[in-house]
Amino acid sequence: MKKGSKIFSYVILAFISVVSLFPFYLMIVMSTYKTEEIFKGLPFLPSNYFMTNMKTVFQSNFIGSYVNSLLVSILSTVVCVVISAMVGYGITAYRFKGRRLLINLVMLTMMVPVQIGVVGYMIEMRTMHMTGTLMPMILIWLANGFGAFWMIQFMQSSLPMEIVESARIDGSNEMNTFFRIVMPCIKPGLVTLVLLIFLWSWNSYLVPLVFVNDNSVMTIPIFIKSLGNAYRTDYGAQLTGLAVATVPLLVLFIAGSKNFIQGLTAGAVKG
Repeated sequence: MKKGSKIFSYVILAFISVVSLFPFYLMIVMSTYKTEEIFKGLPFLPSNYFMTNMKTVFQSNFIGSYVNSLLVSILSTVVCVVISAMVGYGITAYRFKGRRLLINLVMLTMMVPVQIGVVGYMIEMRTMHMTGTLMPMILIWLANGFGAFWMIQFMQSSLPMEIVESARIDGSNEMNTFFRIVMPCIKPGLVTLVLLIFLWSWNSYLVPLVFVNDNSVMTIPIFIKSLGNAYRTDYGAQLTGLAVATVPLLVLFIAGSKNFIQGLTAGAVKG
């Protein structure tokens, strides 16, 4: 009975995996076809047009856009994770007046759609003369409500405050305690947040669409959308660009999958 239940679980997991990976497989397959052939029917086997699509992609500003996306995503992830971890530590390690109000304010920012704040953010960036650069795509992650809330919840359930108190008794200052003691203790939560912020920043479309007015600061989503000309959209080249653009995400998730799962499940069971 136990063996049968285990086999059934494996079958269900295999089915879910196939369903989840099927769109990715179709993207890879369709990237080997011409645009006109894609609309003749759903292809299941690769064709021989992949290198032509790759040539179309790399003859454009693909490398520059790829570097821009990497730069934006890496810097956005670093600043967001560090600031969110500091917010989480400050809320968890200290008891002060207005603490609950601050947590509610962080939660409130998560309820406001990004689209509502784009106009105000654009005016702010224009006033600071940062339009036409990569900075608006990076600075928008400085104060991220989800990142702060995530670290608050993770630290409250997973950070042993006895370690922090011991460090203070031993004479460690707060910055040293935070970076050398707290950060290693919350590694799963940090890795989970790194993966999520990198993914969201890499796939961000609205903010680059509003602020990018020059090919030199174009990111991958905007670049892929621009492939083609005024009379024809090259869907084959777009799918090829998407396939290449997923490589950093796959590498990152494979490298951090163990800590990612630990971060998601941490605090789920208390005791």
